[in-house]
Formats: sequence, C-alpha cells, structure tokens
Amino acid sequence: MERLPGFRDFYPEPLPQPGLWSANARQYIFNTWRSLARRYGFHEYDGPPLEPLELFTTKSGEEIVGQLYHFTDKSERQVSLRPEMTPTLARMIAACERGYKKPFKWFALPQLFRYERQQKGRLREHFQFNADIVGEKDPAADAELIALLIDTLRSFGLTHEDFVIRLSSRNAWQVFFRHRHGAATQEYAFYQIIDKLEREAPEQSNEKLERLGFSLAEVSSFIAQGEPTAELTAILANLAARGLRDYVKVDYHVIRGLAYYTGVVFEAFDRKGEFRAIAGGGRYDNLVKLISQGRVDLPALGFGMGDVVLLELLRARALLPKFTAALDVFCLVEDENLRVEFLKVIHDLRAAGLAVDYSLTAAKPDRQFKRAQELNATYTLKLERDPAGMLLARIKNLEARQESVVLPAEVVTWLKGRQGQEGFRGDPAKA
Repeated sequence: MERLPGFRDFYPEPLPQPGLWSANARQYIFNTWRSLARRYGFHEYDGPPLEPLELFTTKSGEEIVGQLYHFTDKSERQVSLRPEMTPTLARMIAACERGYKKPFKWFALPQLFRYERQQKGRLREHFQFNADIVGEKDPAADAELIALLIDTLRSFGLTHEDFVIRLSSRNAWQVFFRHRHGAATQEYAFYQIIDKLEREAPEQSNEKLERLGFSLAEVSSFIAQGEPTAELTAILANLAARGLRDYVKVDYHVIRGLAYYTGVVFEAFDRKGEFRAIAGGGRYDNLVKLISQGRVDLPALGFGMGDVVLLELLRARALLPKFTAALDVFCLVEDENLRVEFLKVIHDLRAAGLAVDYSLTAAKPDRQFKRAQELNATYTLKLERDPAGMLLARIKNLEARQESVVLPAEVVTWLKGRQGQEGFRGDPAKA
C-alpha cells in the first residue's frame, strides 16, 4: 500500500535512506516559526481542516473548486479541506472581533490541501506559517509584518545574499490601469496577466495585453521605473530604521494573482532564482467584510510561508542542523530482579523532564549498551546492590567516560544539576 501522490510521510532521524521527509526537520521549522511569531507579539490560533465549500468560493469564486478536495458530507453539506487559512481567519475574527483588543496579531501553522499538478516546490499538501495583522490601516503594520518575515528567514541562517523581499502595490497598478481608461470589468484579468509576466513568453503576454487595450512596452516601462508609492516609501523607511533595508526592493512585477489583495503586496525569493517563491502576502482590507456579509469591516494583511520550498532552500544552502536521537539517559537493566526499582527511577526521571529509554524486555548487557550508543545517549544508568545489599545507581557519561555512584533517590537531583553542562539534548521534539 503506497501513500497518495503529492502527500508526504515524515520519518524520525536518522533517515534510513535519501529522499525521505524528516519529522525532526519539520519540528525544527515549526519551533522556529513559533519562536519568531511570539517574539513579535503574535498569538497562535487554529481552525478546522474541513470548512464549508462556500467559505472558499465566496473569497475566490467558483473557479477554485477544481483545485480543492471537496465532497458532500453525510448531512448533504458541501465541504472542502482547507486550501488556505486566510478565509478561516476572516470567519473567526468576524465571529468574535468584539472580544479582542485591536489590532489582532495572530499566527497559525495549518496543514493545507490543494488538488493540483505536482511540481518542484509544490505538493498537494503542505504546512504553512500564516501571520496576519487585522484592524490596522497604517503602513507601519505592513512594515511590521515584512520585518517578521525577514527575521524568520534570518533565524534559519539565511542572509540578504540568500533572499530578497520583492515589494509592490496593487494601488500603484490600479492607478496605472485606470489612468489608461481600462474597463473595470477587465481589471482582474489585467492583474492576472501581470502576475504571469515572468512565467510566460513576451509575445504571449503582449497579445493578452493588447486585447485589453494595453501594450507590453508601456507595462514594462512602468515596472522599470519602479517609483515607490507613498505607502511603499513609508514601509521602506520603517524597515531601514530597523537595519533591514538591504532585504527589500521595489519590484512591480509582483502583483499577487489572488483577487482579494487591495494594497501593498510582497513575495520572498531566493536571490539565485533556483526556487519558487518562499513566501508571499499583502493587504486584503475587504475580506473580513466579504466573509461576514458586511457585518464586520476591518482592514487586514498577512503572509504565508510554506514548508516545502523552505526545506528545499535550507537543504541547498546546507543550513539544516544535524538532528540527533536527543536521549539524556539510557537505563541498563542488567539485573531483572531490579526491574521494578528501575521503573520507579525511570518514571521519576521522565517526570523531571529528562528523555529516558530502556529495554522493555530482558536483553544481554552488551546489546543494551549498543542500543544506548545507537540512541546517542548522554548517560547510561545501572542499578546494583553493594555487598551489604544497599541499592546504588551507577551513572556514566558516555562522552567523558566519567562514572559516578549515587543513591537511587538522588539520581534525579544529580542529573538535573548537570543539565545544560554536559551535553544534555532535551526533548526530541525540540531537536
């Protein structure tokens, strides 16, 4: 039985063969995302992976249905696995916005699903870091969000030589379109053409633009000038004050294809151009109003960063840490008559926050010791009785090859006293 195409299995390290996805790497990314979001004062939320289909068609139109995992449930409701998190966020905020101080600064780490063609950097499921600010119109909110994006990428060891934030504005493109008397009904189609300029042949783009009364030459001239709007100027000054100006450039190639963007938009790319966009986002000031059918009207902006492209980039730049078994203590149960006493010590150590393992059944001492080495344990622990019958605990640091003998009741205190000093690795989930 094989997994479905476009989905992933995540295995614990060390990986038995190349090409597998690492559960440890995934957890490392999750921990980094959470850490940076919390440093910026964002609060974590979550929502159901299954939503009413109407939530997504309201935001993106009926054409999105072909990209979704959707079905009719047993109560005859049209439902879908979530392809993105922003509609869920808008629904949740519309329901409870009076219960929170504004602006909202929320983040989530959802798993998202889209039934679409697989390609490099894009699968049919992925995890994503979503960060959003709701209830603030000032460009300072845009700068805050972009700074979070930059610092998140920097926290993985990436520098301004590795990535760039391409900053643009839907407002600038809207002025361009309307000053040339573009028909309002064709505005979204125009944005779709701009969004694909770098992926389509110039002749093809020019043909599409001419149908709308534009030319590739005038569009290219506007992009080349790259004159920042007042809102973009304010954002750039804000980022410069933080020392982050080198990470950002104005680039009107970026317009973001989704219809709900209303102002500043941006995307993060690796400077070598080897991968798809690392992250992308912008303002969507009308979405909460749309989802709530006019009951709640709040400005909003956010970005999403997927794990697939990020993992590919970190691997390519050799920036993923080496993941270990992260075991603090392996207990060597060499005397089966002492197993009951061992279980008490093992439980106490785990209750104290240490990562502990042992052989569940009787095994030869050399086999148990080999297992301790395979798990890269910092210490081994043995219980034994001295000639007078007193129970003792023998603790050995495998790296330093130093051995100490303490009473069983002192084991937890003794080991906790050395935590952080002698190579403790902590909880495997934190590795």
